[in-house]
Amino acid sequence: MPLFLYLVLLVLGLHCAPPNTSEGKVTTCHSSQQNATLYKMSSINADFAFNLYRRFTVETPDRNILFSPVSISAALAMLSIGACSSTQTQILESLGYNLTDTTTAEIQQGFQHLICSLNFPKKELELQMGNALFIGKQMKPSPKFLDDVKNLYETEVFSTNFSNVSAAQQAVNSHVEKKTKGKVVGLIQDLKPNTIMVLVNYIHFKVFQARWANPFDPSKTEEGSSFLVDKTTTVQVPMMHQTEQYYHLVDTELNCTVLQMDYSKNALALFVLPKEGQMEWVEGAMSSKTLKKWNRLLQKGWIDLFVPKFSISSTYDLGTILLKMGIQDAFADNADFSELTEDNGLKLSKAAHKAVLHIGEKGSEAVAVPEVIFLDQAEITLLRPIIKLDRSFLLLILEKNTRSILFLGKVVDPTKV
Repeated sequence: MPLFLYLVLLVLGLHCAPPNTSEGKVTTCHSSQQNATLYKMSSINADFAFNLYRRFTVETPDRNILFSPVSISAALAMLSIGACSSTQTQILESLGYNLTDTTTAEIQQGFQHLICSLNFPKKELELQMGNALFIGKQMKPSPKFLDDVKNLYETEVFSTNFSNVSAAQQAVNSHVEKKTKGKVVGLIQDLKPNTIMVLVNYIHFKVFQARWANPFDPSKTEEGSSFLVDKTTTVQVPMMHQTEQYYHLVDTELNCTVLQMDYSKNALALFVLPKEGQMEWVEGAMSSKTLKKWNRLLQKGWIDLFVPKFSISSTYDLGTILLKMGIQDAFADNADFSELTEDNGLKLSKAAHKAVLHIGEKGSEAVAVPEVIFLDQAEITLLRPIIKLDRSFLLLILEKNTRSILFLGKVVDPTKV
């Protein structure tokens, strides 16, 4: 009988919250080595993100999409530490790494730098990536594997009695609820008695107070604005509005408009609005090279901006998608996780992912929004373009230092939570 390993990828996304005053662990990152490694990784991880995104568009057509690419990449890379032979090769190559050019040690060191950088304390931004392993009491994990996941991925390890399914589920769900500050409750409901290990990965991203560098004035939000879902469907959404200077561009090659909106000093959002009928063209062309091109061509200028206020969430069973992306042996009876344990028959049974995102005018409702100062309308009316996100658009949330894609998604219907 195969022993099951359950992979859970959790994302607790952007939302309004007051500052957390608890002290966190201070981590030291080696910046000189880190920068070169992270620059190389950012392109590879971005291409994996867009490849995975295109899989989601096939699996869930005409629906909102939201996931955390960096969370999924890190969890799979951590899993690869315990894998051998083709099981490990398939995981790393599916992530986009050429094992002829890059050794497994370099990949693991790269993810160590990435997690170190993401978890490094930042003013006005709480960004924490975490991992946990729940290991069956009867299992004998390799001491080297346990050391590697702790040192490289800052992973907590818990001994768990999976023969008592309800108690095991409660243990995992309680940990998830605590780490996501109560936002994710009762995530796992279908553990099997022959589960031997559950891997949990989460990323928690909170921006304090005025989340946007240029917060919206709530009094200028129009409550009943039209949003085009498809050719025959229109929904009413609250539409935020402001006249402000932003980095933006019109990509004539991809037939889309790109807008950059900054969150504090360490994160930014890219909104990508394709021309009507051009969404599939833009989706097919997205790559790390596209991001680099936009970063080079974005120009700051005055715009009349309209952005819908919305909350969306997505939950995925990644197993089928990962199989199609080439991670096959990990789910098969011949899976080789001999670097993880000497126990025979261990294989991956399920990979689950959850993401939550809220876009609003500001951070906490208790924080006053600075007054928006307008230039003389006569001076700028003829110069400013209008960017109105009133139909399907793509959304990327990036961490600036590592250029990691924290969130990637598509808003098809902002009224669908």
